[in-house]
Amino acid sequence: MEEAQLTRDGIPCPSAHDPARNPHRPKTTWQQSAVRAILTNPRDTGYEVWNKQRKEERLLDVDDVTLGHRTSMTHNPAEAWIRSNEPAHEAIISPDLFDTARTVRQQRARTQGRQERAGKHSARPYVLRGRIRCALCGRKMQPATIHNHVCYRCGFNAQEQALYPDLTHPRTVYLREDIVCKALDQWIARAFASDRLTATVEALAHASAAASTAETRTPEQTQARQTIKNCERRLTRYQAALETGADPTVVTQWINNAQRDKETAHNKLKALPATTRKKEPPLSAQQIRDVTKSLGETAQRIHTPAQSRKARSTTPSASPSATNTQQRPRP
Repeated sequence: MEEAQLTRDGIPCPSAHDPARNPHRPKTTWQQSAVRAILTNPRDTGYEVWNKQRKEERLLDVDDVTLGHRTSMTHNPAEAWIRSNEPAHEAIISPDLFDTARTVRQQRARTQGRQERAGKHSARPYVLRGRIRCALCGRKMQPATIHNHVCYRCGFNAQEQALYPDLTHPRTVYLREDIVCKALDQWIARAFASDRLTATVEALAHASAAASTAETRTPEQTQARQTIKNCERRLTRYQAALETGADPTVVTQWINNAQRDKETAHNKLKALPATTRKKEPPLSAQQIRDVTKSLGETAQRIHTPAQSRKARSTTPSASPSATNTQQRPRP
């Protein structure tokens, strides 16, 4: 693998070469995503490139346009890219070599029967998706259904072995979801047991008080603020494009569009009410205790719902810290 060879040759990865711009990334080894990003970046040819993406707006609900829309960026075909007339910086590879590498990638993707970066969505609920990490390598374990059992697995092939030569790791680590959920249900049931109920109620009361003072935003407000930030980034890029010799007529049109979008988002934000929704008052410890008593047997309530309901009710912000896992036998 290319990334493993780069690591063995002692070539610093991007995060090690420029740690100030990559403080959140590991600085010891090359990653496959970093190699791919370099191979797909047309700026490596020495020319500045614009119009690689376009903004698309889709209604959140076609039956209720008042809910607003969602803005997303979509890749434009290479034929629609706009390159600077003159080189803007030192080239790493020639344009011909870059085009050849792109052609090879496209042919390989067609051979494998998939498009590059094609995501796969599953309707199956995975209760612990994104919350399970391997205790050996620290990476998130990926959900999968194996022999009719929902599992989380961490694959460690030859590529990872080259990146982490000092790590002893089985080729695949499996963890059954039902085993973990059963343990979690038991832990929650114990937390609401009579001898621990007081401490649990106090913790929930503190959490309720903190939630009542947190800032709340509607989806429309969040979207408007994000649009403003995106427009500011666009304006910065367009200004840089002018300085590198891009066509002033084209860039001026881009700037006008960005400024118009930014002004529209500002006006939309101002039109929204200052208080988006009335916050519920925090629950007191006594109120939480009364609710707990009204639910009856806590253990029975926890074990009754289906996994799909548990998956819908959990959110990353409400979940505990990622669970470390040990090696488990394959089911």
